Amino acid sequence: MIRDREASYVEFVTTRRDHLRRVAYALCGDWHRADDLVQTALVKLYVAWPRVRRTGSEEAYARTILVRASIDESRRPWRRERPTEAVPDAPAAAPLAAEERSALLDALHALPPQQRVAVVLRHWLGLSVAEAAKEMRISEGTVKSHTSRGLAALRSVLDPAGT
Repeated sequence: MIRDREASYVEFVTTRRDHLRRVAYALCGDWHRADDLVQTALVKLYVAWPRVRRTGSEEAYARTILVRASIDESRRPWRRERPTEAVPDAPAAAPLAAEERSALLDALHALPPQQRVAVVLRHWLGLSVAEAAKEMRISEGTVKSHTSRGLAALRSVLDPAGT
């Protein structure tokens, strides 16, 4: 029984770790923090694995933990500090598509945490308003409001001329 539990958990982690890491990065904007969020989510998932596995909601449970851990982290005072110099993760001579992706991610990470989470859940992961509201523990109207404001902020940063 324990061996089956661990085998199914290892299989889930092996197949979903990279996806969870990308989701975490979209939420927080830093690969190191994303790794921390994924580690937190996987530890909590392991503890709850028998219950979560019975319901068949492993992916949703892990994603919910990521979202909540990201929001919790953003509330910590030391997270509001900004470094004065940033070391780029990518080489300077990147193709245009990578530059656009970088600009989008920079703009996404400049959003307030709740707006960022709403935009990522709705438009990157494709969740419905109801699913996003459930994961964020807020009303559907608030999800719509956060999403709308987040998208408007992204538009104003990425296309200031409004073309």
